[in-house]
Amino acid sequence: MLVPLYEAVYERVEVGPGTRLLGLGCGSGLALVMAASRGVAVTGVDSTSPERLALARQRLQPEAWGTRARADTRLVDGSPDDLAAAADAQPPAYSLVTAFEPIGCLAGDSEGLGELLMAATPLAERGAPVVLAGWGPPERCTTSSVLRVATKLADPLRSTGSWRPALRDDLEEVAQRAGLRPDGSGRVACPFGYADADSAVRGLLSTGLFDAAIAATDQAQVDKELAESLHPYQRRDGTVWMPNVFRYLIARVP
Repeated sequence: MLVPLYEAVYERVEVGPGTRLLGLGCGSGLALVMAASRGVAVTGVDSTSPERLALARQRLQPEAWGTRARADTRLVDGSPDDLAAAADAQPPAYSLVTAFEPIGCLAGDSEGLGELLMAATPLAERGAPVVLAGWGPPERCTTSSVLRVATKLADPLRSTGSWRPALRDDLEEVAQRAGLRPDGSGRVACPFGYADADSAVRGLLSTGLFDAAIAATDQAQVDKELAESLHPYQRRDGTVWMPNVFRYLIARVP
């Protein structure tokens, strides 16, 4: 669903064969695959889901690329601090750092990002772009209402893990806390489309944004409330269509 965001960022920062990319929270690796298709040397780190990282490895293995395979593709289960320990020799500095996991829809969802960025900064070139992503204004993200309905099950008191609307300066605040210099931003339309309501429920649950609700209640209740919240976005042919706008910020390593 975030392919338009990845494409817009890669076009803006002009990634290509000379780019060395470090993807923070790379998940299942789709953004890395798209960068690798442009000739980029990619490194991904993720400590949240071994299953998703295993999928990233499968997507980026040499057999999937044939003669286009990059020998310098690296995936690390951990944080940027683990990269040096995993390397046999000191690699050249990264010329682009990305943190594509959107923030700004759950209370406290940016708390660990600042530390992650500070750990990544010493690995990047001076002046290298660091790209952060976030949810757009609630009035332009129909998925926000779905997140609000579902995550109320997790914590009615709106503490960490509960829904809250994205704020205008969310990304700038994170960048400044990490010692980065904001240097431009943009907005990208990323509609969420699904073949039917069941596919929409599965897709949204796969984001991990509903894990706290499932832990606080049970899977059946979350499935039920999530499905009900999708009714306004289900079209006559049964498909589900939710227009969204995401925002990205480009910051620079000092």
